[in-house]
This record gives sequence, structure tokens and C-alpha cells, in this order.
Amino acid sequence: MRRSRRGTTLVTAGTAVLLAALTAVTPASADPGKASKTISDRTAAQISALQSIKKSLTPAESKVDSALVVEARKRVSVGTTSALPQVQTGVAVTPKATTLVDIRAKQYSEDLVNAVRAAGGQIRAVSPEHRTVRAEVPVAKIAEIAGRSDVARVEPGSDAMTQDVKNKKDTKSKAPSKEDKSREIERRLSEKQLSVQAAKVAESDKAHNAEAARGTFRVTGVGVKLCALSDGVSSLAVSQASGELPAVDVLTGQAGSGDEGTAMLEILHDLAPNAELGFATAFNGDASFADNIKKLRFELGCDVIVDDVIYFNESPFQDGIIARAVDAVVADGAMFFSSAGNQGNVADGTSGHYEGQFVDSGVGVGKFAGSAHDFNPDPNAKQLFDPLSNFSGDTPVVLHWADPLGQSANDYDLYLVNAQGNVVTFSQNNQDGAQDPYERINTPSSSTGTRLAVVKYRGDDKYFALSLFGGRFADTNDGLKKYVTPGTTRGHSAAKGAISVAAAPAAAALPFDLEPGDPANPKGPYPNAFDGTQKPERFTSDGPRKTFFAPDGSPLAETRQKPDITAADGVTTSVPGFAPFFGTSASAPNAAAIAGLILSGNPTLTPAEVKEALVATAIDIVESGVDNRTGAGIVMADRALQYTGASPQALARAQKPTIVNDADGSAFLKPGTTSTVTVPVANNGDGSAASTSVVLSTTSAGVTIAPRSKYYGNIDPGQTVSNTYKVTVPASAVLGSAVKLDARVTYSGATSPTTTSFTLRVGEPSRTFKTFAYAGEPLAIPDNDQTGVSVSLPVTGVGAASNLKFSVDGSACSATEGSTTVGIDHTFVGDLVGTLTSPSGKSVTLFSRAGGTGNNICQAVFTDDATLPFSGVTSANAPFTGSWKAGAPLSSLTADPADGTWVFKVADVVGSDRGSIRSVTLSVAGWV
Repeated sequence: MRRSRRGTTLVTAGTAVLLAALTAVTPASADPGKASKTISDRTAAQISALQSIKKSLTPAESKVDSALVVEARKRVSVGTTSALPQVQTGVAVTPKATTLVDIRAKQYSEDLVNAVRAAGGQIRAVSPEHRTVRAEVPVAKIAEIAGRSDVARVEPGSDAMTQDVKNKKDTKSKAPSKEDKSREIERRLSEKQLSVQAAKVAESDKAHNAEAARGTFRVTGVGVKLCALSDGVSSLAVSQASGELPAVDVLTGQAGSGDEGTAMLEILHDLAPNAELGFATAFNGDASFADNIKKLRFELGCDVIVDDVIYFNESPFQDGIIARAVDAVVADGAMFFSSAGNQGNVADGTSGHYEGQFVDSGVGVGKFAGSAHDFNPDPNAKQLFDPLSNFSGDTPVVLHWADPLGQSANDYDLYLVNAQGNVVTFSQNNQDGAQDPYERINTPSSSTGTRLAVVKYRGDDKYFALSLFGGRFADTNDGLKKYVTPGTTRGHSAAKGAISVAAAPAAAALPFDLEPGDPANPKGPYPNAFDGTQKPERFTSDGPRKTFFAPDGSPLAETRQKPDITAADGVTTSVPGFAPFFGTSASAPNAAAIAGLILSGNPTLTPAEVKEALVATAIDIVESGVDNRTGAGIVMADRALQYTGASPQALARAQKPTIVNDADGSAFLKPGTTSTVTVPVANNGDGSAASTSVVLSTTSAGVTIAPRSKYYGNIDPGQTVSNTYKVTVPASAVLGSAVKLDARVTYSGATSPTTTSFTLRVGEPSRTFKTFAYAGEPLAIPDNDQTGVSVSLPVTGVGAASNLKFSVDGSACSATEGSTTVGIDHTFVGDLVGTLTSPSGKSVTLFSRAGGTGNNICQAVFTDDATLPFSGVTSANAPFTGSWKAGAPLSSLTADPADGTWVFKVADVVGSDRGSIRSVTLSVAGWV
């Protein structure tokens, strides 16, 4: 599991010294304190010291997360640890005294971005739609940034976890450096290129009867695009070289880091082998995640999207920006599958979740607080703490309550106390009507004897949820009882449009105990298929999910049945660390792949109809009927395809035309001539394209086509059939002018018709290139900054382009760090993403995260004529020279006029290496 491990020890003055040193400005007002009854004096004194800080916040600090405030103050104040000897702020601070934050703006502007940079910040991501700037900033500058009138809030960088399950004992070792990761990927890639092994197929292919269903219904995923969001696809090239994955459409600059995404893509491909694939990272903040969900649908055209990520700040009670993005793509016709979570359930005794109405205990906590929540429902007894198990260390803990997002006027706080009464960590943000109802801490590495207290600092008694991500509540030896309730699953997985997926093992049982002394984990049916005796994973999160507000914050109480369905985990992939792959991170792509097969066999189905098929045909397990652990049960590919009447579908599309000029035999359209244009039609579907015909039309002035339509007959799967047309260009046509051909292919089948547009040019491509170079002052490439640095290249006197080349220049090539004679000097070229954007706004990725630890790009030409893709380079090729194919054809940028400003952008998307752009050239050929 990916967890934030934040553990900076708080060093602060004693209570009296601290209060004397602080200047009270617009203090937060608490409900009157009550006499302390069941809490130790030590705990009360330490919480008082923390609350004194809360009461003394300046106007700027009141817009800053409480942990950031304390971290900033303790770095400038001198004192001892006598008042707060065990407290940790939980803020991850670099050796340069910077930390990652999300700056939530009242309105987004470039002025704000520039102000963050001026304060020493490095931009990680920006989201104009969600008014968020994510940046690494000096701790000492946080209050200054927050003090701007256009800033609403400054928070620790929103963090997340994927929903894979790993043994906690295996996660204690130090994470490898990016250099080590790069070398390991290059080693594996070299091995695969020398010896391609048979592809590994997930056991879920048999357990879900997907393999049998593909054979019976002859449906393979054709015509469907399946896309995943996770941490990253670092070893994508390795999986492709070994035959595990085909081409994957990765959103530009959003490959992320890590390999859970690669493992998810392998599962999708195993069950739906002829579906197209796409990917984007979800790990650059909540706003970026929401943006990428939409981009997968609206830019990459994904039909089915699946993720395995939960952001800790996602509210259980209202759909936030991520859940709203999910509903937006579903409203557009996509399907969205999401991991239900691995946070346990009440039935299996693995839950770390409690929710209910705040019960005022009448017991004051600290000098200023209102009172603590009473967990004990017995009116004759009180329990102010919910105790953690001894194996809940390094665990995120979140508190949400039922106020609308951005409108919380009820102020609740969260404290973790150890058995000796010392406050270990805390979260006490200010809520005065403009903040989120949210507090967050991380438990220390050892959770022995720790317990949580929920304190109402000010306001009404609200319904709240207290959740651990990777731990559980447990009875203690000193008499504290655990209190748990159902409803762990939350966030965008519980969105109305999302299909939330629980987990059941496909094959062998999870090979370790979730906590020592747990019952045996269940095993799966492989090589057989699932049946009604199957048990779900003991860690799978339960529902249902209560919500209290509509997305706009207006009251809307409802209870959503979550999870919806169950699918397989514990499956094999070729990706190290995911063999086997356990968790709802693995079950969600299995369910998504089955949905892809359903759509492939019946493309006219709506998302609601696909969901109906999955639910109606699921195998009911555990409790009879729909339940809060497994939903409707285990989805089965054969049953769902039978239910929907799946059949092999044709997918006939026109291919790139070829030209023979009738006047001179050349391969070009010319003014005043007629050409024979051959239009092939390929059937890449699962079924035959019967009675195929093509209508070829144009909107180009003066251009005629004869005949307008032709019959192609029956086209079998994998077959291509061609026909010819006469295209006449008027004598008045200008050289380089566009002739647009629209080929509408009609045939018998649900995927008919398909329309493909082609832009041909009048004239012959010039063999002479005009060059437009940048050789000004070196432009520093910001480190770990998605916004990058750009070079403008004005192009004039070309008109339409027939050919493009882009070169990273240099007078003398070397791998020397900081070389002044190369086109791009940069250590660790594998950090870089380079794009070229035309005046019309269309972009091509030239290079993306390739080259590993190698330094510098010099005399490298990106051209469609090259043989090898730059994506295949390794550090051994440094400095990177020669001719290379870009990430996509440069010819895709020639459809529009070339004159105007072109932009070359380089972004360094990983930390610690630096460099600059020194000299680049765009070469453009016109028409003659």
C-alpha cells in the first residue's frame, strides 16, 4: 500500500512559554470547557498547549492546515519538549525545509502561480478547473502564500493510496531510489529483448469463465477502449517487450511513477485481449486525478475506466471533485469501475471504521475545548477513546463530519493519545464556515496502546466518520472496548455513477495474516470457475455509504448500496511485486475487463444496461441476496455475455488512401488533374462485415469524386478489401491546399457505420526544408514541475506543411553534466517529457520518461522517417543522438497551416535532477 509516512517530531515550548510568545489575532472561539472526568491531567495539559496555538492564529494562519502551522512555528520558536514530549506534526519536510502543499484558490490565475514561484515554490501541478496549485514550498513561506486574497486554503499535499494488499513486514525496507528503479527496469527490458517468454495470464481468466466466454461467443474486446488510473506504468516497455501488453495510449506527461498501473493493464488485456488500452496517473493530487478522469474520456475516448486509488480527503458524506468527475464521464456514456477498498469489514472483524452521531460526553478535553465524543452507547458509562490494534502503525486516520464541503461551521478535532496519556499526533484545523469538515493524522510506526479521541471544539453535534486506512480498532488490556460500524467504503468509489468492486481470491489464499492471530484467509477456485461457496477476502471494505449532501452542498440524504459487485484478486501478472496481485486494486480491472467484453459483443448497450447484466448474472455468495461486503456477488463473463445476447461484431474502417495521378503517374493530387484514389477497408473486428459499402465525399471546393459510392461485399475478420475512385482537383487549387475526404463505411452490424476522415494535399512535398531555430540564452528546466519551460518558434512563409522534423541540436555531444555544447543538458533524461505543439493547438509527444539515468540530448532528430522510437532508449545510449521516431507521428501536425507560433515544451516530472534547453530547430517543408 502507498502511504504517506510523515514523522517530524514536534519541538515546542512549554505551555506557559508558548502562550506568552504567541500573539492572538482573531482567536478561534471554543464552546465553554467542561470539568475533566475521565481523561488524564497529562493528556488535558498537552491538548491545552495545542489548542492555545489554535486560539492564536493570525488571519493568514487561519487559512493553513493546523499541522503546517505548528511545523512552521516550531521552526522559529525556541523552547523545550516539556509540554508536548511525544507529539509529531506529521509534516514531511525536506532537507531544504520545503514541503508539498495544495493551494486552494478562490480563483485560479497565472499571477498566483508566479507568486508561488517567487516565494521559492516549485510547481508540481495546476488545475484551473478545480482552482488548485500543487507545489513544493518553503515551510517559512506558507503563511505568506496563504495571506494572499485569492487563496482560500493551504493544505498538506493531498495524498492517496492504491488498494493492493501487501505484507506490512515487507514494506519496512527502504524504498529504492529512482536511479535504482531505472537500472532495474533497464535490466529487465534487456532480458526481455533477448528472450521473449510466454505471456502470463491471470487466473481470473478461468475463474470468471472469461476464457471460455471468448471462445463461445467469439468476443475479444474489439471496438472498446479500456483505461486505467493508478500510480504509474514505469515498466510498461518491459511488459510490451515480453508480449504481455500491446500499445498503450498514455495521457501526455501522465505516466506517473510505480507499476501498479502496469499490472492493472495486464489484467485488462488478459481478459479482453483485443481491446485498446489507455492510462493516466492518479498520483499528482486530487485535482489532477479529477482532471485525468475527464481527459481519459474526453481526450482519449475511453469507454471503460477503472481506478484503484483513494484520496484520504475524499468525503464519505458528499461527492467531491473526484466523484463529480466520475459522474461526468458516466453521464457522457463511459463506464467507471473503482476498488471498494481494503479497509476491512465488521463481519470479518477487520474493520477500522466507526461512524455515528456525535454524543457529547460532557467531559472537557484541554483548557479551551468543548467536549469529547462518548463512544460507549451505555448511558451509564463513558468511553472517550476508540483503541487501535497493536498492528495499526504507519496508518492514515481521517475524521469527516456531516457538514457541506467548503462550508463547515462546526469545528471538530482529532487526537491520538498513547497509554501513558501523551498526545502522539493531532489534527485541529480551524472550521469557521469556509473550510472542509476534515481532519487527518498518521499513526506512528508503533501503535501499541494508542487510542483516538474525537473532540468537538465548537458547534453542533454532527454525524461523523472515523476511519483507519490499513489498521483496525481492537479491545485493550486496560479495559477499553473497540467500537466499529459498517460503511468503510467511501469517496468516488461510492459515487452514484461508479461501480464499486469488492474482492474474492481467484487462486491461492493471501499468504500472510492481516494481523497476527487472524483466521485463515480464503482461497479461490482456480483452475475451476467461481461458484456460490466462494468466500470474499477478509480485508474487503464494507458498505453501505450514507451521504447527506448533493454535490453542490444542498441537503440530500441517501444510502447507497456499496460495493456493487465482486471480482477476482490474487492473480498473476509479469510485474515484480504484483505476482500475485492481491487487493481490490486487482478485482476492479477484472470487473472492468468483463464490462469491456459485454460492450464488445453488444456495442449499443448503455452503461446502465451493462451494469444490469453484471448484477443480474452475478453469483450470490455469503449472505443471501445483495449484501454490504460483496454487493450482488461475483461477476461472471459467460453469464453476462449470455444475458446480453453477445455476438461477434465486425469493425470495418477505411484505411489511408493511396494516389496515382492519371496525368503523370505520380502519387500526388495536382491542380487541374484527375487521380485514381484507392480506399482500402479493413475489418479488424471479431465478426464478418456483411454487405459492406463505402460513400466517399468531400467538402473541399471544386473537388469532385466519381463514383460517390462503391460496394465492397463481405469482409471477413482480418481481411482488407480495396476499391478505387476518381478524384478531380480544379485547376484553381492552390499548392498545399487541403482536400478532405470522408469515408463512411456501412455494413451489417451494431458498429456500423464508421466514418474516417483523411486530409490530402494538392501538389508534391517540397524537398527543401525551412528551418526555425532557437539558440538564445539557456532556459532552465524547472525541477519536478509539470508546467515545465517552453520555447516559441515562429514559422512564416510556409503555408501548408508537407513534412516536419524537430531536432535537439548541439555543436559537440557528450554526457558531461552541465555541458554547454549540447541541445538539452539534463541529468537523468528519464525525468523529461518533451512536446511539440502546432499553431492550431495540436500536440505530439516527442519523448516521455525515456533514457533512464543517461545525461543530455544532442544532435537528435525526431522524424517520421526514423526506424527506432525514442521510447526504447536506455542510459547506455547517452548522450542521446541520431534519428528517432517521436511518441506519435509528426505528420499529425500537418493538417493545419504551419504558419504561426509553434511551442516546444520540456517538463521535468520527477525530482532532484536539473538542466536546460540550449538549442533546438523546427524544420518544415511546404508543397510545390
